[in-house]
Amino acid sequence: MQLGGRPHLSVVIPAYNEEQRLGPSLVRIAEYLDRETIDAEVLVVDDGSSDGTAALAEKELTGHRARVIRNNENRGKGYSVRRGVIEAVGRWVLMTDADLSAPIEEHAKLAAAARDHDLDLAIGSRGLEASQIEVRQGLLRQTMGKTFNRLIRAMTGLRFHDTQCGFKLMHRDRIGPIFESMVVERFAFDVELLFLCERFGMRAREVPVVWRNSAESCVNMLTDPLNMFYDVARIRWRFRRGQYNPPQVGDAVDGG
Repeated sequence: MQLGGRPHLSVVIPAYNEEQRLGPSLVRIAEYLDRETIDAEVLVVDDGSSDGTAALAEKELTGHRARVIRNNENRGKGYSVRRGVIEAVGRWVLMTDADLSAPIEEHAKLAAAARDHDLDLAIGSRGLEASQIEVRQGLLRQTMGKTFNRLIRAMTGLRFHDTQCGFKLMHRDRIGPIFESMVVERFAFDVELLFLCERFGMRAREVPVVWRNSAESCVNMLTDPLNMFYDVARIRWRFRRGQYNPPQVGDAVDGG
């Protein structure tokens, strides 16, 4: 990771109580960026962790272009990603989960798709025929995920097969203004992002990726689906009332 000037890429990692998993992920990210000679910064957004997540991130990222952003309290993944994207300075922003369920090397696929198809947003997807699911979720989570996605598509008109994969590459100058108008703080923020990107004419495409389910999960199978449906209904209500102001975005897109 080189220093000086505006970086080409910002890697945003939301993290809540990830002391046990974050260290190896940061090492792997740094090795990938160095190996591919990508001028990049890394931003870890500590979402009010009660363990040593922030201290670990600061230690592992010493000597690199990197920042640890601390939320004063637990606000949710959506809030943390939004804060990271808004504070990012790279031309492109990659959001990735702390456990690297989608290996960092899959960034190359998203970057190629963004370049070849002139995209504003490349979406890592587990739902395409070419996707490689090496470690699957349990049957209950698979069923709930598929059901949720069908309902989301019906409620929002989104065409995507997988809205929730935590691996997305976006053009900072174009997508950044959309993040500034987003309000969903937890898991349905992906739906809000994609819904607004489509409404505001952003170019987005799903890209099949390798994905390995992590045995540890912060998802509450009882309450989180209900909260997500509430948030989706809230997105529709806000949009119909004109509470999302169309952002002013530029036209230039370069390779990710």
